[in-house]
Amino acid sequence: MKMLAIIGGSGLTHLRNLTVRERRILRTPYGEPSAPMVYGAVGGHDVIFLPRHGHGHTIPPHRVNYQANLWALKECGASHVIAVNAVGAIRLSLVPGSLVLPDQIIDYTYGRAHTFFGSSPEPVTHVDFTHPYCETLRKVLRDGATRAGLELALGATYAATQGPRFETVAEIRRLEQDGADIVGMTGMPEAGLARELGLCYASLAVVANFAAGKAAGEIDLRTIERYLETGMTQVRSLLEEAIPRLYDPASTRDS
Repeated sequence: MKMLAIIGGSGLTHLRNLTVRERRILRTPYGEPSAPMVYGAVGGHDVIFLPRHGHGHTIPPHRVNYQANLWALKECGASHVIAVNAVGAIRLSLVPGSLVLPDQIIDYTYGRAHTFFGSSPEPVTHVDFTHPYCETLRKVLRDGATRAGLELALGATYAATQGPRFETVAEIRRLEQDGADIVGMTGMPEAGLARELGLCYASLAVVANFAAGKAAGEIDLRTIERYLETGMTQVRSLLEEAIPRLYDPASTRDS
């Protein structure tokens, strides 16, 4: 049975089109999730929503309890997870306000609990991470964007950095040389943990700004907030079209 969870990032601390039925506080072997699980429906379809940074956006990227978040969603019955991520554009064609569907990721984070293995006597399992995002959900999101009449950039490499500061120009040059197209602070270890739990996971990225050195001047937070507001409006429209396609067996094929 399919159950969709949505993890909201910067700019998406709640879903305006979500009909809330219940909020539930969970405890996990890894501590508390970022916030209570919000159970509800979008267009009549069951959805679990979790704001990654807490309801007041008080948890910085390196302090998010990714283990507890993913474990709690799994315990709540989630089988599929759409993660919304705010990112900076390294590739210049990805202008602020646009939506991106990444297909690869490079992990530059450190000091984060990046696996469920090692904290129990269970044997270590080496999960395949060749393709880090679930193609089932990527197809659902592509179809949702088409039905919503939205442009969605297909295929990008996400560079996951530590944060919470933005990167230097030199760091962005390095990421670009490594093949990264977008940069964010929450893509890992979230994607890896989801794979360990067997969750079908995909990222829907919203470009909030050009990365350091890719536009004149310094990065301006007020400008970022404006583009995030525009981008998240598009995200909500896309999700309204995508969610029914996940629950319709005829509209998608399991990976």
